[in-house]
Amino acid sequence: MADLKIRVYKDGESDPDTTVTVTGGILRIASRLIPKRAAEALQEKGIELDEIVELAENPEARGTLVEVEEHKKNERIVIALE
Repeated sequence: MADLKIRVYKDGESDPDTTVTVTGGILRIASRLIPKRAAEALQEKGIELDEIVELAENPEARGTLVEVEEHKKNERIVIALE
């Protein structure tokens, strides 16, 4: 199972300001531990955790899944399977 990587880029930088890695082995469990409010915020941006978990189980599914640009905050969030 692929690892889930969430990277936050600020001010147009090419290197991420923050990187969060959820290892594939615990991805299904970790997705259930996310607070309801956080899961709802992801859904508002079109990100479905259950679908990400299913994709992570597919050995051919790799790469960027979602890229969110927050223009008012001048940041970019990239969610990928690696």
